[in-house]
Amino acid sequence: MTAIERHHTARHRAIFLSDIHLGTRGCQAEMLLDFLKKNESEYLYLVGDIVDGWRLKRWWYWPQAHNDVVQKILRKARKGTTVVYVPGNHDEAARQYCQLTFGDVAVEEEAIHVQPDGKKLLVIHGDQFDGIVRYAKWLAILGDWAYSTALRINTTFNWARRKLGLSYWSLSAYLKHKVKNAVQFIANYEQAVASEARRRGVDGVVCGHIHHAEIRTIDGVLYCNDGDWVESCTALVEDFDGRLRIVRWAEETAREQSMMRPYVPARLAAE
Repeated sequence: MTAIERHHTARHRAIFLSDIHLGTRGCQAEMLLDFLKKNESEYLYLVGDIVDGWRLKRWWYWPQAHNDVVQKILRKARKGTTVVYVPGNHDEAARQYCQLTFGDVAVEEEAIHVQPDGKKLLVIHGDQFDGIVRYAKWLAILGDWAYSTALRINTTFNWARRKLGLSYWSLSAYLKHKVKNAVQFIANYEQAVASEARRRGVDGVVCGHIHHAEIRTIDGVLYCNDGDWVESCTALVEDFDGRLRIVRWAEETAREQSMMRPYVPARLAAE
């Protein structure tokens, strides 16, 4: 794909987004807005933690870019995209409005996405499979504070990388995936979610919550996690043939920018 072709709007059958955390400084709203402008779909699933109610209760933070993301999603709904919003634990206040529709956006506790070949995917946020969130919310809030601190360091770290002409890289994601307990937590979570999908009799599951994008088969069940928009800037997309894949937007944007840089001969660069 050339740099010129990359600017054309990509069309998908379905897009799954979660863990955007609007209302926080760690939210990569500008990058998400760029993704939403360049990608269209028949179905758009918002798989929880779209707005961070936990953080907004403590202090208000809502820059224009965050409002632009909301307006862009509402505009897609008005123009015919089927938008389904499945609230998570950070936006749990929206769960009281399940089975209602606001601005052409349907709010559901969970959803079933039917693929072109008839296979069914359970769409849930996944916090119900996190024992800390479910049984010790105070510990989850404490962990959220620690995570926010890591994200602030991450923001400063990437500001310095941009000044040096380097691409986005998530320090917080790297640290999380290097900690043995965190790796085991992710494995346990994935197993629990897949087991629930198998118990429900569906072919697969799409979730979020743990900020770790993944597509793999667990005991015959297709497990898909669409990642997040504070660390990895990822989305899960379904093509019109039913193929599912993870889009890593920060990496794609970095590749596009490198392809668009003018070629400078080595001789001139050295002068």
